[in-house]
Amino acid sequence: MKSGSRLAIYHPPGRIGLKANPFGKDVANLQLYRALATHGGFSRVDLLSNLPVADADVAADLFPDGRPPCQVAGGSVLSTEAAAEGGVLFRGQPELDALAWLRRKATGDRGYSLVGLIHTLAPPAMRQMIASALTAPVQPWDAVICTSPSVRDAVSRMFDGWGDFLGERYGGEARPRPQLPVIPLGVHAQEIRDKADRPGARARVRSDLGVEGDEVLVVWIGRLSFFEKAFPQPMFRAVEEAGRLTGRRMHFALAGWFPGGETDRARYEQAAAAYAPSVQVDFQDGNDPEVVADLWAAGDIFLSLVDNIQETFGITPIEAMAAGLPVVASDWDGYRFTVRDRSEGFLIPTLGGPPGGLGEALAARHAIGLDSYQAFVGAVAQHTAVHVGRAAEAIAELTRNPDLRRRMGAAGRARARETFDWPVVVRQLTGLFEELAALRAATPAGPRTHRLHPLGGDPFADFAGFATHDLGLERRLRLRPGAGTSDLARSAGVELDGAFRMWRAPPEDAARIVELLSQAGELGVRDILLAFPVERRRAIQMSLVWLAKIGVLDWLPPVA
Repeated sequence: MKSGSRLAIYHPPGRIGLKANPFGKDVANLQLYRALATHGGFSRVDLLSNLPVADADVAADLFPDGRPPCQVAGGSVLSTEAAAEGGVLFRGQPELDALAWLRRKATGDRGYSLVGLIHTLAPPAMRQMIASALTAPVQPWDAVICTSPSVRDAVSRMFDGWGDFLGERYGGEARPRPQLPVIPLGVHAQEIRDKADRPGARARVRSDLGVEGDEVLVVWIGRLSFFEKAFPQPMFRAVEEAGRLTGRRMHFALAGWFPGGETDRARYEQAAAAYAPSVQVDFQDGNDPEVVADLWAAGDIFLSLVDNIQETFGITPIEAMAAGLPVVASDWDGYRFTVRDRSEGFLIPTLGGPPGGLGEALAARHAIGLDSYQAFVGAVAQHTAVHVGRAAEAIAELTRNPDLRRRMGAAGRARARETFDWPVVVRQLTGLFEELAALRAATPAGPRTHRLHPLGGDPFADFAGFATHDLGLERRLRLRPGAGTSDLARSAGVELDGAFRMWRAPPEDAARIVELLSQAGELGVRDILLAFPVERRRAIQMSLVWLAKIGVLDWLPPVA
């Protein structure tokens, strides 16, 4: 992306700070937006949202250090100027259909590119959102970023299946679909490395946890959710068996937060006592960045045996690599894209349940609301296996061999720096924006039959047959007998009359309308609109209907 360009980001809530117990997608989007604004070479970044946000608040959220490298501004997503000027509207979610219809209405399909990002594919509702691209005016110069080849392949299969069904149902040829580039999420590699390279912190934390001499501390960082992240029993058992294989006392520290509060903590503690009775297991507050930084410094091995379809990328193994820890991770979707087996760590084989039968029943129960999403993905995870024996052997091999830990840790640091550092990732994103712009420019304009979404366009047009008449430009209006500015004064004191006032002209314009009709006796709508500046005429039209509503104007011809 050329220096001096503009980037529009759509973030519906407006403010991008994190709340308590944040989800991974929220943390990832915050870091991604900051990285784009910092490393993208843009002269201006517009954060468009559904709620008004002051420019100063946008700057504070994107640049907490107070040193913005570019101009920033807040704005409404309904204003497409920023996207049209910069050539792209980026959002940290994959749903593009409503944005595509908004683009078609405002600028036409070729006005700019839409780029979304997939954080998870597991929720059926999310899959429907992504698949809606095939029935919306999403174009080949749009993109849905996949964070790993596994995600790309799954989305391609989903589009193929949904497209086949649409063809079977309605006939016709395949419709355009968005690009599916593979671009990973990133980390601040040097920042994590600096946190890990603190000998004083390492000694202090290991002492606090009772890790003595050459004993090994295994670390997990992430949400402590058995139904949306990973069942912990295989990890507890693998660390326990690694201790038996090596004859060493093992320590396992898990930093995160429990979605189910103390009830979930009790479940994890019970599982730890059952499967890792000789391991010193500690649960830490993963919401405290100092705690996480201390574990990067104190740890020897990073363990993450994720088994959940909710997980599609996984940022913590990359953070562990940046910290210099060898990684023992499940051979699972995005993990196998980020961690190379026997290079930065070990990938542990996984086993999925049999297709058909009960899997179809699980999906059907969730689809009709019998089971929650958590119950759906949790049931799938409970019947997905990670090889405990191979995990134990990997942990044992790393426990016995400090040199191997150092070599894999160094390889991980190099990979994090060269492949997943934010400046590297941002270059891939801006390169994608340029490719989409070139494709958009090279594609001839095609027919555009429907400017608005046929299922959700203009309600005054969609339901035009409900009313007796509509406010056409040739409609003749006049004041009702006895009506005048006194009605406006009375209306100002009636709260119900003030409802939804943002859609019509201000009171002084309403007074001007009354004055015009008082002088002329009767005027056509067109004549009234011509008395006002062009930019205010839409609001004037709404005011005319409202004045008729409160009994000031009459739109019917006089009774003979």
